[in-house]
Amino acid sequence: MTPLRQRMIEDMQVRNLSAVTQRVYVDQVALYARHFGKSPAVLGPEEIRQYQLYLTKEKKLSASSILVAGAAIRFLYKVTLKKEWRIEEVVPTCKKPQKSSVRRKWRGSLVASTAISIG
Repeated sequence: MTPLRQRMIEDMQVRNLSAVTQRVYVDQVALYARHFGKSPAVLGPEEIRQYQLYLTKEKKLSASSILVAGAAIRFLYKVTLKKEWRIEEVVPTCKKPQKSSVRRKWRGSLVASTAISIG
């Protein structure tokens, strides 16, 4: 295990992140490092941007999968590596698609009309 991975795991343990979150974050950072064939410690904002584009355009991952990868990378650079970047600008979060409000309204009116007819 590399010293950077060990440090990241310890940082997550100190913050009481769940075992599942720890495993997912370590896996996501490993995929990021493997993509460039370098330690994340030597990668910077431009590589993060390229990786997010890769996940979006080439891997065609869902918004929630990209959010998880971004959270792991943000944690690595902000907490473990203590980078002074404006991390929200360097690792932006993608917008998660919203569920249709039409479906919710329909359900609500169905429940209301059923209650009235039973009433």
